[in-house]
Amino acid sequence: MVDALSDFADTLPRSLPVRGVLAAVLAVIVNVLLVVAAGVLGIAPGFQALSIPPVAFLSTLGVIGATVVYWLLRRYTNTPDRAFVRIAAVVLILSFLPDVALLSVDPAATVPGVIVLMVMHVVVAVAAVGLLVDWTNGVIEEPV
Repeated sequence: MVDALSDFADTLPRSLPVRGVLAAVLAVIVNVLLVVAAGVLGIAPGFQALSIPPVAFLSTLGVIGATVVYWLLRRYTNTPDRAFVRIAAVVLILSFLPDVALLSVDPAATVPGVIVLMVMHVVVAVAAVGLLVDWTNGVIEEPV
């Protein structure tokens, strides 16, 4: 698996802003497709959180935030990739809390609708981590 990630990483541009834009575009496209699928399936009709404008905006904002954090880690730490993966995992888990809270404050929220929102958070995290991290430097392997 490490070899496959390394081969994939070799095809990515080296510029962090370009990788950030690619991650944002990927996250927005996949999340908009999820919104459309949720609409077609009738998941949580009237649930404004599952509409294209906020999903596209917040997906982009999430990747911008991740890109800034990754840039800061690259600038100020010795192990930015490892730190970023760990921070992203914690932030992803914490990002589920507001989604669950929507069940108690938004009458249009349904459990399937909230699950779709959580999947969208995973999409943003995977796009950001997958495209921002330099997978060629052994980030997955523990140092000896």
